[in-house]
Amino acid sequence: MRGGPSVLGIVLAGGEGKRLMPLTADRAKPAVTFGGTYRLVDFVLSNLVNADILRICVLTQYKSHSLDRHITTTWRMSSLLGNYVTPVPAQQRLGPRWYLGSADAILQSLNLIYDERPEYVAVFGADHVYRMDPRQMLAQHIESGAGVTVAGIRVPRAESSSFGVISPGSDGQSVERFLEKPADPPGLPDDPESVFASMGNYVFTTKALIEVLQRDAEDGNSVHDMGGSILPALTDRGEAQLYDFSANHVPGETSRDRGYWRDVGTLDAYYEAHMDLIAERPAFNLYNRSWPIYTHSGQLSPARFNAGGIASESIISAGCLIRGQVTRSVLSPGVVVDPGAVIQGSVLHDNVHVGRGAIVRGAVLDKNVEVPPGATIGVNPERDTELYTVSKSGVIALGKGQRVS
Repeated sequence: MRGGPSVLGIVLAGGEGKRLMPLTADRAKPAVTFGGTYRLVDFVLSNLVNADILRICVLTQYKSHSLDRHITTTWRMSSLLGNYVTPVPAQQRLGPRWYLGSADAILQSLNLIYDERPEYVAVFGADHVYRMDPRQMLAQHIESGAGVTVAGIRVPRAESSSFGVISPGSDGQSVERFLEKPADPPGLPDDPESVFASMGNYVFTTKALIEVLQRDAEDGNSVHDMGGSILPALTDRGEAQLYDFSANHVPGETSRDRGYWRDVGTLDAYYEAHMDLIAERPAFNLYNRSWPIYTHSGQLSPARFNAGGIASESIISAGCLIRGQVTRSVLSPGVVVDPGAVIQGSVLHDNVHVGRGAIVRGAVLDKNVEVPPGATIGVNPERDTELYTVSKSGVIALGKGQRVS
């Protein structure tokens, strides 16, 4: 940061994203389209860049081509000032093996830290939808003198098995215990039915990070994971602090979207987060110009409405041609909706074509899907289950270019 402590950003973007299939069948999870024109990775990168953390390494591994291409074509920083956002593939620097876990990914990439020699390292996840000013978290970390500060958000205790759970000490800031996806953790003193869930965002003092990674590498019983290994180790040594996300404020936030954070790791969560975007007072506001989410969606003509085409309570991206009816939906660039077609409560990715008289309800269609004239998706549940991926809550998902019967 200019005039402040030196910080290297490391974004963990190497997960397979199995729970988001079929959207991750051909791409890494952070490369999945969100909100019409964005990729999931754009949210964490925008937060870091808005906070003047301008040297960022994105660690990739599985099916990374789409993600690598997006980063290299979109996230071009000023080389004159020495700033960069760069994808870093698994390089097998410690032997012929893939990353064993998120901690091992950083261990195998320590050359990045040695080369940059930052005072602090911000290790953030790549696949959450939120706004956050990391500078405020960094300031608390520096003041506390901790080895690591982990961002936490209150979630219902019943959901704790999906997260790393932070048990704060009596001062509300020190971490007393860190439990990775526990089935029955203790609730918070002021709210027994809530816990602090880890957001997957950490700020480390560089020396502490290097030491704990090297020690973890020597432990044959370790899972070599940030939440499963590194945080518990630093907690046991009394070097971990909690940063309460509710204390974070960004310019331009509204009372409605302040403190919004979604882990979109499942089809249901991904779909629900899209529905959060389209209300008159959206739960997450994409139009905050004071803390923008950056991306690049190409050179496209404006959206066009012809032949009585209409859209309501929806996001319609550039390059779309709407001749049918669209309600409560999010359409990515280049979507075509032919006359008589009906789109309701759906998410359509780039270049989806919905034919004349077709019906699409409660569905997520990946790019280049062709819906033939008169076809239906979301009308006959039994048929949909036989033909397509259907989530627990009934969201229907089609993969990239998947044929519609």
